[in-house]
Amino acid sequence: MSRSPSISVQGSSAAVPLTAPTVKREVGGAGRRPVVGVIGNATVIGDSYQTFAGGRMNAEAIAHVSGCLPLVIPSDPSFVCVEDLMECCDGFLLTGGRANVHPEEYSEDETEAHGTFDRARDGITLPLIRACVESGQPFIGVCRGFQEVAVAMGSSLYPEIRDLPGRMNHRMPPDGTIEEKFALRHVVSLRPNGPFAKLFGAREVMTNSLHGQGIKEPGERVVMDGFAPDGTPEAIYVDGAPGFTLSVQWHPEYNAANDPVSRPLFEAFGDAVRAWAEHRRPAALQCAG
Repeated sequence: MSRSPSISVQGSSAAVPLTAPTVKREVGGAGRRPVVGVIGNATVIGDSYQTFAGGRMNAEAIAHVSGCLPLVIPSDPSFVCVEDLMECCDGFLLTGGRANVHPEEYSEDETEAHGTFDRARDGITLPLIRACVESGQPFIGVCRGFQEVAVAMGSSLYPEIRDLPGRMNHRMPPDGTIEEKFALRHVVSLRPNGPFAKLFGAREVMTNSLHGQGIKEPGERVVMDGFAPDGTPEAIYVDGAPGFTLSVQWHPEYNAANDPVSRPLFEAFGDAVRAWAEHRRPAALQCAG
């Protein structure tokens, strides 16, 4: 019996198959899936090899739930520009990441509590978000991506939520398996008749929690649509934006195909990306095939 080839991941005894579930190549008869730019994080492998990593869970959510083609973006303005990204991609996944948005972006001074930064990523994602809000091109923000959406639209951030009186520790557990780190940890209460409550068909949902920062003062157009039990904003969208802007502080990409909250969120995002792709694709391409 033949076996699928596999690779071993450094630091793990598990073998990762090189094969994946079959995906469909179709969108409105055009013969290709719409492209979602997955914002890559600057990552160093083996203490010396610099990469931009997008995360397998993000790719799985975009490919298998949204039904789109995930394309990892090197988030550095020395390699890419906003105009080119918007031309080659139909939508964007603003991923989570270790580094935080620099507080200069919301007119505050850097402190030790703000942690590490990725100014190159700031230089791509913040103007990209503003351009997508203006044009209606869809995006979804996750964790740091949620914070990027908030900051891009005029919000400020707390550097460490757990240090605030009455707030819980929202950070990822330091130990345990992936399943334990991404386990459901708290309820998110959604505004009645808001877009998240309508999408999930519920006023309350259970989510994981793996973040340290959070919104302090929302920008004028940032609508806070869901909250953790301690009052921390967990779900936002941009008021008056012509396109999909739903963003969440938790990590819906984990187990997205099976989670009853993650799946409708990524499905709705995929629908928005397809609608954008079909509208902007030339008629000759739409009718091809």
